[in-house]
Amino acid sequence: MARSLALVAILLLGLAAAASASDAPFVVAHKKVSLSRPKPGVERVAVSLDLYNQGSATAYDVTINDDSWPAEAFELITGEKSKTLERLDPGSTVSHTFVLETKTQGRFQGSPAVIKYRVPTKTALQAYSTPIFPLDILAERPPEKKFEWAKRLVAKYGSLVSVVSFVGVFIYLVASPSKSSSKASKKRR
Repeated sequence: MARSLALVAILLLGLAAAASASDAPFVVAHKKVSLSRPKPGVERVAVSLDLYNQGSATAYDVTINDDSWPAEAFELITGEKSKTLERLDPGSTVSHTFVLETKTQGRFQGSPAVIKYRVPTKTALQAYSTPIFPLDILAERPPEKKFEWAKRLVAKYGSLVSVVSFVGVFIYLVASPSKSSSKASKKRR
């Protein structure tokens, strides 16, 4: 999965370089989703769309539309699923966010958002955002293990503790009197 995302990123960068060679806008959109549970039985989905104009010209009448969230499964809490911008200048970035709430359990596969924009010399152009991974809405998540914090401490400080322990044992062995020398001194008496 990560390999395919890397290939998509390389393809987008290549297309961005090709688009910057011509005098046209090149809109790249990245869609991110994060899940949170404010209370039991309710899950919130925060959707963020980041638009970048990687081209060398301004995109006009930019419309962002993300209607891949069915109304029967998701309720809009804050923001809007669509947004219109007057312009997107070359090299500029715009973010659009909205929050959905769901009480329906299941797996959801969202589709990319659709971005439409206009160039003065051409008709309307269209771009798509990156897709999102399938979401397990209200899925049972395994509880955190009891000693997870101990594992993190050992992973972070384990090598330091072992070095300090070895140095401490070495100092103890050098500084403490040996038992064989005390027995020899008793025999001489």
